[in-house]
Amino acid sequence: MTVLPAVREEIELRTEDGLTLVGELALPASGRIAATLVTLPPLPTHGGFMDSHVLRKAAWRLPHLADVAVLRFNTRGTSSPRGTSEGSFEEGVGEAADVRAAVDFAVARGLPHRWLVGWSFGTELALMHGFQLDVEGAVLLSPPLHRALPEDLQRWAATGKPVKILVPEHDDFLQPAEAAQRFAPLTQAELIGVPGAKHLWVGEKYVRIVLDHIVATVAPERAPLPVEVPASVVSIVSA
Repeated sequence: MTVLPAVREEIELRTEDGLTLVGELALPASGRIAATLVTLPPLPTHGGFMDSHVLRKAAWRLPHLADVAVLRFNTRGTSSPRGTSEGSFEEGVGEAADVRAAVDFAVARGLPHRWLVGWSFGTELALMHGFQLDVEGAVLLSPPLHRALPEDLQRWAATGKPVKILVPEHDDFLQPAEAAQRFAPLTQAELIGVPGAKHLWVGEKYVRIVLDHIVATVAPERAPLPVEVPASVVSIVSA
């Protein structure tokens, strides 16, 4: 539960259908931005939000450790300690406007080397709606492939943009062998099975694996991440 230094700003995103979404932008205190993560959270009807632990720890750690900016937000109708985004859950359809609003915000702020990072439901949003947006690629964590269709994968494939997919060995929805078959239309995908991991990436070991893979993809010169930092720069928050 360590929080490393960053410039943190509460933000609001405005969607094309008139909703205000709440979020946070964490920037490297160094002023150098090697890459930008636009994060897409897990399913809000099952507890997913901008503070889901992998995304929260990315925002707490990566600006300092890797000069990576992290944009987190609540999709429509989702609440967190930051606040509640307007609207209501729309099964990934209306959320297309949410994804566009987040990427447009990053573009408007001049944040470089933008990547989508989706987790579970967030991977569906990335696959269905992200291929035409101004991003360099995507990192997908625990993709269930419940909503994204083969034609969505084909559209991503046509862009040639890189996609890294992390699939837990013991995922509840899609495990590595089946994932390799179902992601076949996404011809440039790099699919990695993570031994011992589960859908929610519980445990510090698996959080570190995920964050290392993200940084190795979006800012390879900053990988691997250090495992220790001076105590003087660490803040501790309660669970």
